[in-house]
Amino acid sequence: MNITKLVVVMVCASLALTSCGRSSKSSANVTTVSTGQQLTDLKTAYDAGAMTEKEYEAKRQELLKG
Repeated sequence: MNITKLVVVMVCASLALTSCGRSSKSSANVTTVSTGQQLTDLKTAYDAGAMTEKEYEAKRQELLKG
C-alpha cells in the first residue's frame, strides 16, 4: 500500500514538473536591413551571376523608390 502511494505521488509530481516552465507566449525576432545593405546585397548577387542586368536594374529601382 505504501509503495502504491509513493508511486502515485511520484507520478503526480512528475506530471506537475513537466508543465513547469512552459509558456504559451511566443516571440519573433524581426531584423531590419537598411536600403544601403539591400543594394549592396543586390549588387553582390548580380556580380555573382544570380540575376540578369534587367532584373538587377528593376530591383535596384524598386529599392531606391522605397
